[in-house]
Parts: sequence; C-alpha cells; structure tokens
Amino acid sequence: MALVLAFGVVLLISVSLSGLAARTILSTALMFLAAGALIGHVGLVDIPSTSSFVTGLADLALFAVLFTDGQRAGLPDLKEGWRLSGRALGLAMPLTMVGIAVPAHFLTGLDWTTSFLIGAILSPTDPVFASAIVGRTDVPMRLRRLLNVESGLNDGLALPFVLIFLATAANRGTDFLTIGIELAAGLAIGVVLPAVVVLAWRLRLFTAEPRLQALGPLAIAVILYAACHLTHANPYLAAFAAGSTIATLDRVAAEHFEHFGDLISEITKFAALLVFGALITPERISHLSAGDWAVAVIAILLVRPAAMILSLLRTPLPARERSVAAWFGPKGFASVVYGLLVLQAGIPEGEHVFDLVAITIALSIVLHSSTDVPVAKALSVEPPDDLPTGKPGIRPGT
Repeated sequence: MALVLAFGVVLLISVSLSGLAARTILSTALMFLAAGALIGHVGLVDIPSTSSFVTGLADLALFAVLFTDGQRAGLPDLKEGWRLSGRALGLAMPLTMVGIAVPAHFLTGLDWTTSFLIGAILSPTDPVFASAIVGRTDVPMRLRRLLNVESGLNDGLALPFVLIFLATAANRGTDFLTIGIELAAGLAIGVVLPAVVVLAWRLRLFTAEPRLQALGPLAIAVILYAACHLTHANPYLAAFAAGSTIATLDRVAAEHFEHFGDLISEITKFAALLVFGALITPERISHLSAGDWAVAVIAILLVRPAAMILSLLRTPLPARERSVAAWFGPKGFASVVYGLLVLQAGIPEGEHVFDLVAITIALSIVLHSSTDVPVAKALSVEPPDDLPTGKPGIRPGT
C-alpha cells in the first residue's frame, strides 16, 4: 500500500504542476522518476528488480504506449513517411547498436557479446518523453510521424537481437526459427484481430452507444495483450500493428479512443517510471566506473545524434527538423523491459548490464524530457498558454 499511496501523491502533484511543466523545462516524467529514486533511497518500499511485478508493469506500459501510438499511424501515414522512417529503422538503428557496443567494450571491459547486448537493448527509442514534440499537432507532421513510427517499430525489431545476444552470453543455443515465428505471429495477430473486429462493427447488428465507443479499441487491446502472452507472439509489434490497423480501417473508433488511450498510456507510463526510479538506488549504481558513465553519455549525446544525422542525409527534411529528430532518441520502456530480461536470464554480467542500462535510461529521461519545450520553441511552436487556472469564474486566455 505504501507504493500505491506514493503513486497517488506523486500523480496528484504532477497533475497539479502539469500546466507549469507544459510551459517550462519541468517534466512530469522526470518528477515520477525522481520520486521513485527518493522512495527507493529512503527504503519506503522494497521492490526486487527480478520480481514479476516489475517486469509485468514495464511490459504493460510499453504495450499501452505502442497501441496508442499506433493509432496515430494509419497505413496512409506509414506509406507517406516510409522513406524517412525506413532510413531511421534500417540505417540509424543498426548504427546506434554498433556505436554503443564499441565504447561499451573498450570502456567497461565487457566482452563483445555482452557489449552488443547492451547496444541492442539501448537501440530502441521512446519519444513519449518528448511529448511537446510528438504530441502537438502544430509541429510539422513529417517530423512527428518519423519519430512516432520509428519508436513504434524499433522496439519489436530490437527484440530478436536482444534474444540472440542474450542466448549467446548465457551459452545457450539461439533458436532463430522460434524468434522469427514470434515476430511474425505478433505482426499477424496485431493486424488480423482488430481487422476482423472492425469489419464486424460495420454490420448493422453492432452499434456502440456513443459514450462507450472508446471502450471498443480498449477491448481489442486487452484481448490482444492476453493472446500474445498465451501464444508467445511478440506483443510489441502486435500492439503497434493493431493500433495502426484500427486507424486505417476505422478512423472514427481511433479518434474516440485517442483521449482515453492517452490517459491509459500516461497512467501506466508514470507507474512504471515510479517503480523504475525506485530500483536506481545509490547502492545499486555506486560500483559503476567512469567508463560506464562515459558509455551512457556517449550513447545519448554522440551515438544516436550521429547515427540519425547520417541516416537522414540527402533527404528533403529541413536541417532544423533533422537536428530535432537526431536529438530525440530517448531510451524508454523497451530498454527497461529488455534490461529486466537480462536480470532474469542470470548471465554472468547481468547485474552490470542492467545497471549500465538503468543509468543510461535515467540520464536520457532527464535530458530529453526537460528539453522538449525549448526545442518546441525553437521550431516556432509555443507551449499552451490557455490552460485552466482552477479559479472559479476565470476562463482560459482571459
């Protein structure tokens, strides 16, 4: 109950300060991370990093975020922006993986397999921490679509590499066929299940009451989440594919779900951040060397920006938007989930890998979630100034 109480208090504070956060470098994500770190430091709650609760919460949060993001990327959007997204996924992502693995090997003393495991874990991006960029309709669509599609697909694409390097580090045989089947199954279920439901909704027999329409996509998400875990299909590819399928076949359902879905993904995201922050205790990271911290800094400040800039060369994207896309490659829930997989696998350097991944994610959240508003201003996008004050009789903008 202590954790529930802490979550409620931090949520209330964050909501109360969200208007200020929308206008400044203050970040709600950062508030939850800092609160979690404080809770873990004072010992208010004891959360084992290998517990199924931590893994399950991070997994659920990532699924919710990807399902919601997918509904902003219907098939027409994917086709229109595929050249940019394809470069980010096909070139920037492998460059990021290699670019992180090399310094990880030479600066931390880890073997090449473990170093590439770290590179694979940290290669996915999560622009949910850059909400002032991705979540605003007045930011250029091509930039929002690029970051959204990239983050939606690279989580699932990184998973096979994580599993391959993890199996190699644990001296277990890698079953490439099984990995391929899981990815294909996730994509297939993510497309077929919502497509069948949406087509059924077109029959005159099925009509949803307006106030319940947002629950239709939610029901699809719940069924999909359970189906993926029962069949071992990749839930992350399935989530994004399902959201995109709904947006493609039933734009009305996607629009009704959008606000509700955003709230669900925010709640799960904040809960996961609070728990994750509680795991980053001084005792846990005190053994990290200067080389470990250097890898985290290099991954965020050098590797991702350089990889994205190289992948976007000779594209019609303006230089300013290209720079924004290069900077906003925050590490998020996919990296958290994959880092927890390492702990559960019990490989020789598992604790070291998780701690290095943890500080990289924490540093990324601090930097990216506190720079989204300044970058939005640089794009000539002003943060909202018409938020309600809570005072009776005073309307926004007056």
